[in-house]
Amino acid sequence: MNPHRLSPAPQRAAFQFPRRTFLRGVGVTMALPWMESINTLGAAVAPQDGSVDPAAPATGHPQRFAVMFMGCGVNMDHWWGKNGVSGLELGKSLQPLDPVKSKVNVIHGLFNKRATGQGIHPAMTGNLLSGVPIQKGAIIHGGISMDQVLANHLGQQTLQSSLVLACEPPMTGYHETNFSNAYSSHISWQNADSPVPNELFPSLAFDSLFENRGSARNISILDRVKERAEKLGRRISAADKGKLDEYLTSVRSVEQNIERLRATKARAESRSRETGRELFTMKRPDNGLPEDLREHARLMVDIIALAFQTDKTRVASLILARDLSSLYYPFLDVRDGHHGASHNDLSDGYERICRFHLGQLAYLAKRLEAMPEGEGTVLDNSCLMFLSNMMSGTKHDNRKVPVVTVGGLGGTLKTGRALNYLDAGDDNRKLCSLYLGIMDRMGVRLDHFGDADHRLANL
Repeated sequence: MNPHRLSPAPQRAAFQFPRRTFLRGVGVTMALPWMESINTLGAAVAPQDGSVDPAAPATGHPQRFAVMFMGCGVNMDHWWGKNGVSGLELGKSLQPLDPVKSKVNVIHGLFNKRATGQGIHPAMTGNLLSGVPIQKGAIIHGGISMDQVLANHLGQQTLQSSLVLACEPPMTGYHETNFSNAYSSHISWQNADSPVPNELFPSLAFDSLFENRGSARNISILDRVKERAEKLGRRISAADKGKLDEYLTSVRSVEQNIERLRATKARAESRSRETGRELFTMKRPDNGLPEDLREHARLMVDIIALAFQTDKTRVASLILARDLSSLYYPFLDVRDGHHGASHNDLSDGYERICRFHLGQLAYLAKRLEAMPEGEGTVLDNSCLMFLSNMMSGTKHDNRKVPVVTVGGLGGTLKTGRALNYLDAGDDNRKLCSLYLGIMDRMGVRLDHFGDADHRLANL
């Protein structure tokens, strides 16, 4: 069998998969972006090379959801949005979003009532995306998070149900409040008792995206699909050829960084075996993670962007800095670690930390905005959400939490607005009401979720 044969998706509920093209090589499968040539001529292409699922309709575009999390609150002086005469105006910490502000919503005043009055940190984080009470002591217990509700529903239409990524290892043990530190380390929960494991290593996340496996992992995936890519390029329109070339260039750019990190990870694993120390107990880069947090965060965002572009998955989460984060930011001229810096949350240094992390959301938004999809872009068909577990790290105040969204979910979500629910009454400013509204727009309609039984007004 020709190892470069263009093949259909695996047969897991294949009849449900939207029409798409795959390039396959030795030990690798590359899903390709939406292309007009394939979506309009797919049925004619399919009998010749098996590249297209002819049973699936070619109408509509997938909706995607991603959530990014930064623990310990924000600098309240600079975290704001307001509706001005010329449109949405953004505070200093949100300025990275200015190029896409017409597709941004800054949402003020929402809270998770069941996370208030229970103690600081883990109690404020463990149910951030579920809205259900969590349990103290040795047995963790909470509820499924809204991203995993979406993953369970949308995952039947994609090869990967979700991406769950993090830039910082989880903590073990217990907080002084007797809540497990697992609550501070995870935001995605697959059920009441189990968080979804966070993938920390960009190389492993990249490999899962392209089903890159076996001894051939050290060979460029583009080299392994080159023959099939060239053949496809001769059969599609000039516009789609440009899109294909741009996509392959993006993959190669990420892959080059991954190749270096793969070697770093291998050396770390060798040291771990020699010393008997677990990787998660080591500091970066000894643990195999990128030494520069900027590189780590950017690669994780690039992987989400590629996953959404190719419809490999429609749901992703990324913990940029966990609750009680120990990340350091020498490149921001901040001496304290993240958690310590948050105790002076109105400082210029902590504002720079907030703006850096919000910048990762902006980077993802701009990546998706640059990906044409039908008459719009991938961003137009997505909802990206950024939030923290509290507003003020100095006061440990989570009576309201910072929330920003980007993208219109296929035109179902009005954008370019500042929304304030602080004075709407506690029953009308629930995070879970926002989640219900987002899930509605993505085809998951529930009577209630967490502590909410109605949708957020004016969404």
